[in-house]
Amino acid sequence: MSMRSRKTLLTAAALTAGLTLAAVTPALAGASASGTTRAAAVSSAQGDPRNATQHVADFYGAYIDAVWATDDPTAAASAKALRGFYLSAAAQKKVAAFEKKEHADGILFAQNVPVKWKVAYTGSGAGHATSRVTLTWGDGPHPQVSRIDVQSDLKTLKITDLKPAG
Repeated sequence: MSMRSRKTLLTAAALTAGLTLAAVTPALAGASASGTTRAAAVSSAQGDPRNATQHVADFYGAYIDAVWATDDPTAAASAKALRGFYLSAAAQKKVAAFEKKEHADGILFAQNVPVKWKVAYTGSGAGHATSRVTLTWGDGPHPQVSRIDVQSDLKTLKITDLKPAG
């Protein structure tokens, strides 16, 4: 076999292996034993502890993880601790009043837990930043979505107010 033929064969084999891996990887990432858990398509994340919107995103991500984990005996305590860390005292009182009146979670404004969440910066002024939290309540082509406006203090980064977006 000539040197040129070997190079062509090796190149073809490498290309075939690469294409096969590219085709199989997404399928494997979404597969699971139960079919209910999916691996993330993106395997990296970043953040900035000085950014108010990132702070809100960190809170909602951790909070949803805690309330989702109903089989974990420490989940309720974790959710309560997250509220204490991320929310101002006034916001905690407002959330508690909502929960007492509506019999629903005052962070999610619902009785169940969303399957996805997203946070976007919407503006700032007078020492506060506002973020819009979008919660997705199911999978499929037309899932239910709700939105929450969250206000944060720019100095402390504490959440000072949250309300369903109008």
